[in-house]
Amino acid sequence: MVKKSRKAENRKLANVQAAKITKRIRDNRELHNIPAPAPGTSFSHIKNKHKRSQMVSLMKREQKKQKSKTRRARREAEARGEEVERKEPRSIDKMREPDETIVPPDDSEVEDDEAMDEFEKYFSGDQVPKILLTTQKKPSSKMFDLMKELIHVIPNTFYYPRKEFTFKKICKEAGERGFTDIILFHEKAKQVQGLYICHLPNGPTSYWRLTRLKLGQEMKGSATCNATHNPELILNNFVTRLGRRVGRQLLALFPQKPDFVGRRTVTFHNQRDFVFFRHYRYVFKDDGTKCRLQEIGPRFTLKCKYVQHGTFNSKAGEYEYIWRPDSQVSRKRFFI
Repeated sequence: MVKKSRKAENRKLANVQAAKITKRIRDNRELHNIPAPAPGTSFSHIKNKHKRSQMVSLMKREQKKQKSKTRRARREAEARGEEVERKEPRSIDKMREPDETIVPPDDSEVEDDEAMDEFEKYFSGDQVPKILLTTQKKPSSKMFDLMKELIHVIPNTFYYPRKEFTFKKICKEAGERGFTDIILFHEKAKQVQGLYICHLPNGPTSYWRLTRLKLGQEMKGSATCNATHNPELILNNFVTRLGRRVGRQLLALFPQKPDFVGRRTVTFHNQRDFVFFRHYRYVFKDDGTKCRLQEIGPRFTLKCKYVQHGTFNSKAGEYEYIWRPDSQVSRKRFFI
């Protein structure tokens, strides 16, 4: 405790000293009528590292001031009723590198392929999904809490303990007993790390890295849901061939006939190849013109690591897609 408090005091002193130095530099520049450095100015000619970092910090502060001043002037102009031109903000998503696998709207070839894939009978209503939910051997208490919540999120889901069965044997037995999908969670150091989704009887199998897990019981002001009502499904930004395939696999876990009476919504939102899972209940206002969301939980983030043909086979499996760090060196390249 003493060491932590000493570190905190040293950090505060360093921040105070940095603020004093910055103020002294600014006062000296104002005294000698030296203008503030313009954004994008290079200070590579300054050999002293501390002086160079001080000038960069001063430039960033001035840049932040100019942005806030422009933003304030724009708001005041809008309040006066003047027409203000707003520029479209730049983001990595909008600067995405063009990819030949991006599916254009109303692509007949892709629609024909999806009409004959492994998930079509679930979307046409010919078959209702039946999910087997299990974990690794000797799961932690937090894993059990997650299983309890997921059983209420995904209809027609049944939990079975892993015991000593291998994943291959579970796939075989589950297919013979009429299950359509298997979701297997695994953890490390009592922290949930990922999940396998295996579609039965002929695959595909996908592995997803799971991060930022927060259970519904840990959320402040979270709601409860009626598990008998099928949720409404929302799928966002799955635009490539791979994205549409994994998106259909995720949606095939749920019945495709939502019960609107339950006002329950499950969302899979893809952004920069990270899939955000959210579970909400929407509530209409008295006049019916506005609606607010109340999160039920759980919430987590998924990252697809690979998609494999057929059921799980770590040795002889054929892969449709494998994510590698060297395949996404550019921050503007996405696969889903």
